Amino acid sequence: MQALLWHALDGAHKGSVQCDLCAHGCRLKKGDKGLCGVRANSNGELVTLVGNVVTAVNMDPVEKKPLYHFLPGSRTFSIGSAGCNFSCKYCQNSGIAHIPPSGIVPGKRATPEDLVVLAQENHARSMAFTYNEPTVFFELVYETAGLATARDIRCLLVTNGYMSEECLLALSRRICAVNVDLKSFRDSFYRQYCGARLQPVLDNLKAMRKLGWWLEVTTLVIPGVNDSAAELKEAAAFIHQELGAHTPWHLSAFHGAHQMADHPSTPLSKLEEAWSIGRQEGLNFVYIGNALSAMASNTFCPQCGILVIERQGYSVTMHMQTGAPGACPSCHTTLPGVWT
Repeated sequence: MQALLWHALDGAHKGSVQCDLCAHGCRLKKGDKGLCGVRANSNGELVTLVGNVVTAVNMDPVEKKPLYHFLPGSRTFSIGSAGCNFSCKYCQNSGIAHIPPSGIVPGKRATPEDLVVLAQENHARSMAFTYNEPTVFFELVYETAGLATARDIRCLLVTNGYMSEECLLALSRRICAVNVDLKSFRDSFYRQYCGARLQPVLDNLKAMRKLGWWLEVTTLVIPGVNDSAAELKEAAAFIHQELGAHTPWHLSAFHGAHQMADHPSTPLSKLEEAWSIGRQEGLNFVYIGNALSAMASNTFCPQCGILVIERQGYSVTMHMQTGAPGACPSCHTTLPGVWT
């Protein structure tokens, strides 16, 4: 299937193409594949190998994405394909994110219409493009999200945030909420552990805020790697200053995987330290994930401090003002988020 978002190169590079999908901007000679492993130059045209490939579909709690301020307590029809434009050493979905040496892309074939019908049959209030990086199966996301939006199903991305400006603009009216992995606040981390750079992610976070998407941020806290107090403070300050104090920040516990299977898991004490740093930097909503904590799974009103959303695992209890979605039952402040 021919890909979207690319252009042919001229002159000495005739026959080559440049992919305009993400910040890598891969230049590919005939027969070459991009860093994602799923976009290739076929006789001078860029094709996608995953335009109709699906590796997983599930009905998930929206909190699993994680999105805590977007239709809490609802379930989202989640879709994954194959490939990734990152090469994270600790990838937890390496079976679908990394294309095997054989070049055979795993998964089954599905059309956008098939996926939207399945979402409707499961009474999903939203669709999430997740599991692997949705940027690399852009064509399937674009078409599916267009159909879903026309049928009043909202669409979400769970992403590393490395897409191009063109990609963001193309999705601007089809996506309404996003969770972005801010994997570290150090460019050296991105280069060493992910095969990428930090700045494009920061630029895209700010761009998503301007687009009006509901935005939440996740940082996987890896012991001894990206968990220094100084780095966490800088990340929290960026979120506060550039994205807003109302932006939820999820601090997720690391558990060994892929090339870092033997790396120690994140102690709860480190997550709670990070939580405190986020709050000290002025963030109103900081959450701890992948670990049991009495501190930071619930949502409290930033104005009066009363409990508004109570969470136990993926079980959600709402304590909002009757007849006023998102409103504090005590002081009637409307909390930031998407409630209806």
